[in-house]
Amino acid sequence: MNAVMLAVVAVFIFLLAYKFYGSILARLYNVDPTCKTPAHTHYDGRDYVPAKHWMILFGHHFASIAGAGPILGPVIAVVVWGWGPAVLWIFLGSIFIGGVHDFSSLMISVREKGRSIATVAEQVLSRNARLFFSIFLWLTLILVIAVFAASAAKTLSTTPQVAVPTFGLIVVAFVVGILTYRFNVNLIISTVIGIILLFGLIVLGYYLPINASFHFWLFCLLGYAFIASVLPVNILLQPRDYIASFVLFCGLFFGYIGLFITRPHINVPFYIKWQSAQGDLWPMMFVIIACGAISGFHSLVASGTTAKQLSNEKDARRIGYGAMLAEGLLAVLAVLAVSAGLYWKGGPSGLVYPELMRGGNWIATFGTGYGEIVKPLFGAFGMLIGITMLKTFIMTTLDSATRITRYLGEELFGETLGIRLFKNPYFNTTIVIAFALWLSLGSWQAIWPVFGAANQLVAALALFVVTAWLLSRSKPVRYALYPALFMLATTVAALLYQFFGFVREGKIGLCLIVTLLLVLTFFMLIEVLRATRRHTKNVNA
Repeated sequence: MNAVMLAVVAVFIFLLAYKFYGSILARLYNVDPTCKTPAHTHYDGRDYVPAKHWMILFGHHFASIAGAGPILGPVIAVVVWGWGPAVLWIFLGSIFIGGVHDFSSLMISVREKGRSIATVAEQVLSRNARLFFSIFLWLTLILVIAVFAASAAKTLSTTPQVAVPTFGLIVVAFVVGILTYRFNVNLIISTVIGIILLFGLIVLGYYLPINASFHFWLFCLLGYAFIASVLPVNILLQPRDYIASFVLFCGLFFGYIGLFITRPHINVPFYIKWQSAQGDLWPMMFVIIACGAISGFHSLVASGTTAKQLSNEKDARRIGYGAMLAEGLLAVLAVLAVSAGLYWKGGPSGLVYPELMRGGNWIATFGTGYGEIVKPLFGAFGMLIGITMLKTFIMTTLDSATRITRYLGEELFGETLGIRLFKNPYFNTTIVIAFALWLSLGSWQAIWPVFGAANQLVAALALFVVTAWLLSRSKPVRYALYPALFMLATTVAALLYQFFGFVREGKIGLCLIVTLLLVLTFFMLIEVLRATRRHTKNVNA
């Protein structure tokens, strides 16, 4: 099959989904452009700050949710199960589960004064539900920080050319933030300046590689995450993600243009097998693809930072639902980069997909395939641009995840449990970084399936919170309930499969983490059932 055909089908399907299913969701939540959002009613100059333009917030939101997940997940899954099952799950998951999850989390948070999804859980379920959910979220986010910090450090240590653009983007973000907010420079002008500086850094990095060890880069990345999580959101996080989003937009654009120019055939089989070393296609493929179809992390971004910056409700559909569909399009590009840009067998050395994956450097595998697709446009720079694109969004995941974990720690340990030290953002963030560092120094590649399952289990629990919220307002619940039930079954099955594997391998630390996640899920579901009966009685009364 020609890769261009699949690319065209993907664009067409996602456009139709945005127009029709997105409209259904907008009516479900009664989106009202005249309502004042929490960014205005609770403005504080630090976290509640209305974005100057919806594109800035779209950039921040998209860069935060995209990260490495929608690229690395498909890269891992396709080599095991084939491109067909992966693409089908990306389509169905993004449109009917992931997009619903993201948009619902954003709108509920906006309706609830910008509060996080965990805080909303207390209102519609119970105080215990908030406690269980918050602990679950806190643990999952530490897994997110650990796995992305370690994978980014691995790439920096093996591809030193990406070091300059990776960290130089931080300086560019400061420049754009100051120009936009302090000197009121026109947004288009400051954006162009930022993009020119960024692509200049990519070229500079090619000629000025920085060689350092995995551990050096790991400490640098986690140090950056600490600083970014405590700075005002409009100084670094917002402009950084906005500029970073253009890297991804350009990467997407040139990736699909490259497909039309090279018109490669898909070399990977449509379907390989059901059983594999990674486990059965269901449930393991669904959780390994992770953010390419649905991600619980998105609900934390939507209700943790995006809802606090949304200037007008009319933009919620573009940002909440549209960004998830764009992420699905990115996941399809990742599938095509490795299935059509690389060879399945018998190809030139360094371009054979299964061989590249054996080294464990998933980022370089994607970069190599992407580089082959865009070679007519960028020549030798193609691979570097692909890796830089992916590395840029690992950084956005790191800073957003650390910031959101700080929020949760302040709410959970500081306010709910009354531990005063956790009200201090610096102490709070130090604890998060310390746990992430401990996990990163271990068998971090084994964390990916646990991260995927835990991340999607967060999504299932968030959808149950959405269901209870809709039920309490006598609104149709099927849009959230059915996806919640499917994701619950999938993720619990995946965690159980991994648990028994960790027991056989003697990985006690990961066994304990999986056990704790399953126990928290059990208690959370008890609270969901109690709340559902309570709301049903109230509706029927």
